[in-house]
Amino acid sequence: MPVPSSPAPLRTELLRDSVHDRLRDAIVDGTLAPGEVVRDTELASWLGVSRTPVREALLRLGATGLVRAAPGRSTVVADIDVAEVREAQAVVASMHRLAVTEAVARLTTADVERMRTANARFAAAVDAHDTDAALAADDDFHAVAVEVSGNRAVATVLDQFGPVVRRLERLRFASLAATDSVHLHHRLVAACESGDVDAAAEVAFTTWQNLAALIPDQTEHQETP
Repeated sequence: MPVPSSPAPLRTELLRDSVHDRLRDAIVDGTLAPGEVVRDTELASWLGVSRTPVREALLRLGATGLVRAAPGRSTVVADIDVAEVREAQAVVASMHRLAVTEAVARLTTADVERMRTANARFAAAVDAHDTDAALAADDDFHAVAVEVSGNRAVATVLDQFGPVVRRLERLRFASLAATDSVHLHHRLVAACESGDVDAAAEVAFTTWQNLAALIPDQTEHQETP
């Protein structure tokens, strides 16, 4: 769809990150569709900012493969690249396993309760077929371990490659796999609460590794018109 005409002003603090995050989310949720030409002037107007942070954001989004650009040519929202998604999915699954491994011993009762509450929201959103709410709750659930781990490298890698996976993951919440995630989240909370590092890490990995089933075969994807 075209860049929305109504303004979406951003707060001035951390402007570069805010612009990047808003554009990233617009690509992930389909507001900016695959193949759509994105112009810095239009995006700047929409977000109520100058062109400079928009250009910087597009460069960052290009590095993660969410937009494509060539010298002297338009910047476009990238199509979902099966090979890139598969690579990103493997990295994301491993990073979440590492985050949980490092977080379990540091989790407080309040942290575990945050996970439990987020999963309750997730389950309710899945039942209501509310994809946006489900994804937001899922983010909050997994963010607890990432935050508690204190591993900035993990957080940085997930910030870079998570959105690549998330574009495909939106399909997951229209399938039975979403219900499977609710059960896996329950198991992860139980393992974290009992302090079982190995079990928690394995469940975390499985939760994200299951996304591999959503990635189409490369040949099939190429044959799709």
